[in-house]
Amino acid sequence: MAAPDPGRWGECGPRPPGRLGARGGQEPGTVLGAVGMMDLAYVCEWEKWAKSTYCPSLPLACAWSCRNLIAFTTDLRNDDQDLTHMIHILDTEHPWEVHSVSSGHSEAITCLEWDQSGSRLLSADADGQIKCWSMADHLANSWESSVGSQVEGDPIVALSWLHNGVKLALHVEKSGASSFGEKFSRVKFSPSLTLFGGKPMEGWIAVTVSGLVTVSLLKPSGQVLTSTESLCRLRGRVALADIAFTGGGNIVVAAADGSSASPVKFYKVCVSVVSEKCRIDTEILPSLFMRCTTDPNRKDRFPAITHLKFLARDMSEQVLLCASSQTSSLVECWSLRKEGLPVNNIFQQISPVVGDKQPMILKWRILSATNDLDRVSAVALPKLPISLTNTDLKVASDTQFYPGLGLALAFQDGSVHMVHRLSLQTMAVFYSSAPRSLDEPALKRPRTTGPAVHFKAMQLSWTSLALVGIDNHGKLSMLRISPSLGHALEPKLALQHLLFLLEYCMVTGYDWWDILLHVQPGMVQSLVERLHEEYTRQKPALQQVLSTRILAMKASLCKLSPCTMARVCDYHTKLFLMAITSTLKSLLRPHFLNTPDKSPGDRLAEICAKITDVDIDKVMINLKTEEFVLDMNTLQALQQLLQWVGDFVLYLLVSLPNQGAEHSSGLPDSASHGPVLKSHVSPDFTKGSALRPGHSFLRDGASLGMLRELMVVIRIWGLLKPSCLPVYTATSDTQDSMSLLFRLLTKLWICCRDEGPASEPDEGLVDECCLLPSQLLVPSLDWLPASDGLVSRLQPKQPLRLRFGRAPTLPSSTSILQLDGLTRAPGQPKIDHLRRLHLGAYPTEECKACTRCGCVTMLKSPNKTTAVKQWEQRWIKNCLCGGLWRRVPLSCS
Repeated sequence: MAAPDPGRWGECGPRPPGRLGARGGQEPGTVLGAVGMMDLAYVCEWEKWAKSTYCPSLPLACAWSCRNLIAFTTDLRNDDQDLTHMIHILDTEHPWEVHSVSSGHSEAITCLEWDQSGSRLLSADADGQIKCWSMADHLANSWESSVGSQVEGDPIVALSWLHNGVKLALHVEKSGASSFGEKFSRVKFSPSLTLFGGKPMEGWIAVTVSGLVTVSLLKPSGQVLTSTESLCRLRGRVALADIAFTGGGNIVVAAADGSSASPVKFYKVCVSVVSEKCRIDTEILPSLFMRCTTDPNRKDRFPAITHLKFLARDMSEQVLLCASSQTSSLVECWSLRKEGLPVNNIFQQISPVVGDKQPMILKWRILSATNDLDRVSAVALPKLPISLTNTDLKVASDTQFYPGLGLALAFQDGSVHMVHRLSLQTMAVFYSSAPRSLDEPALKRPRTTGPAVHFKAMQLSWTSLALVGIDNHGKLSMLRISPSLGHALEPKLALQHLLFLLEYCMVTGYDWWDILLHVQPGMVQSLVERLHEEYTRQKPALQQVLSTRILAMKASLCKLSPCTMARVCDYHTKLFLMAITSTLKSLLRPHFLNTPDKSPGDRLAEICAKITDVDIDKVMINLKTEEFVLDMNTLQALQQLLQWVGDFVLYLLVSLPNQGAEHSSGLPDSASHGPVLKSHVSPDFTKGSALRPGHSFLRDGASLGMLRELMVVIRIWGLLKPSCLPVYTATSDTQDSMSLLFRLLTKLWICCRDEGPASEPDEGLVDECCLLPSQLLVPSLDWLPASDGLVSRLQPKQPLRLRFGRAPTLPSSTSILQLDGLTRAPGQPKIDHLRRLHLGAYPTEECKACTRCGCVTMLKSPNKTTAVKQWEQRWIKNCLCGGLWRRVPLSCS
């Protein structure tokens, strides 16, 4: 049972900007609970088993992908105290459905690393073994390892995928610009290694304890090409290391032996392929000593370097260092800069240095450092590639903070601090347990029987709006991080932050689940309207590329408000309609090869838009019917999709009289996205009664035009294969149902086909639609897939307590409305949402479901025809909405 957990978790509060305070960062004047800058969303923990138990692995590794999949490690201990090193992968929307796999690693797992697509995972252990994991059958809860590499007996301390050369910069100062090209720009960045033609070569790089660097390349044939080289001639112990990339295609490795008295060394690594063999060249770069070792008062207080991290994978010029003792830590931020080398006056007289001819050297300079802190247990760095016009300390001390400029530090006292990544100023603090009052005597503090619960591993999401932590008891905690990062923002500015990040996810294709954590029901209307406005300002070509992604994004936003659930149905239906239209048009082939430039699909759209006749046969005779000839088996295999088109047209026309009065209660609707679906109005949100599903289509000329084109295509195919036509139950045997529906659909389309405000349907059309239920049996439509996710059920300040492996009984979502045809009654037959096949009340076929919208489809195809395979291949990796697939039990299908 999932219920709010009012226990030790969830105390949080903002802090005034300033340096981290001494020992835990609790400065006088810290106010707890004034503004929720960091708060707990949910906690997920393991069941206690009789004969085996999960325990935190040492070291504990954690990684967060751009698809919002989280991977982390534990050890499974049995009665004989034998350990099995496990890797757990979960989707943040369904954390209890964790997929646990025995890694096959003989020693403790030291590193986990996702690739930039979020679909493959690297794991490395203390025996030098590296494995590459990928989805089996493209399922997020089914993983397998087929390739890997090994440096036998040499523990891996750092691991990374090679850079693919794709880097997108966010220009925060241009967040108000109209063009996505101004807000997000492609940065010139070379891949670590390229194939013939400039295509980036895939592979990974790792650093071992003995000072070796190993590179493995994945050849297109599937083979792995591995090479190993020493970082330098004099090899030494490497206790800590990290890897970053430069814009020129080189790799930078930072390494330390673990002692703060020793220098932190940096190496440039160049990878190339010579004669089908991988070649590694290394070069020593300037090193540095931590500032605390040069301070006489602190020289021996922090003997060990415990954390070494580049601030970003593609930012090799800035590094974060943490030195610690048994009870305390100190954090420093360093930057590598080019500086002019002074030239002696004697040499100046011999050869004067003019302009840019002055010799330059690379030198590490400290940017900032903290005071003494409690011992740091984990560090999480931002993945958001923020680009500012000025990233020096002036910006760092500004009163305005943006997501992606903060990093997280976890301490052994259980607190988590969000600090600026350059100045290390504190922006927000989260306490795992309520700290004592400042005026409470220390003698009254209850004694603890063991160390405080604290995070051993942390990761920030790809938009820096959420943080996941694994504590020393093996529990997983999900925290929200406010977009303002420590400052109370006006609602308008907070909305602008969320909108900017939603646009970033739309452009990159990253999952936006962590953004939804911060969207309140009252923000949905404004967010969808603003998102639509920004989308319509883009170039037509870009609109076409993003047309499906913005629909999926709007649908996920509308799920969060009880007033917009009907819109969720419409957005999912539009996604399905667009997919069917493009697939069916792609089946059309020109009769002769030397035809004009326009394809049969383009000519179909042009003729249907030009001819406004309500008679379907008169429209049909203007087309070259020979271009519509398909194989009989293909037509029969498409019958279920054609049936859905016919049923949907009937539903829309029948619902016109019921929803006609509701048009005036809201704003005009936007139904279309991109050049294929031209748009001229803004989304519809009513202030009065709830709308019924399908409402937005009644004023959407582009979608009605698509339905009209499909009706013409179906009519032609029906002449070739009558059994492929949609089946209607009519009261009259002589009634031509297709002609009747096309006539009414054309009248409705004429009302809203032109740019500008749509005209009201005439009374004659409404009267004819009122008579439809007496002429044709109206089938029930399965509108909305059932989703059992968390995000629409999470409440601020009310964290959920969940258990791995046990499906919770979640609190009912406030956004679910009991609309006709929206919810499925218990025992009602279930449906394959992609193939439109009925599965029965208790399906016997294995199914998969979308991790986001809940769309269900069979895992294996029951049909072998080429056209159906073409349709199913579109959704082999992702759902209509772009979500990943997960295998579901038969009882849940």
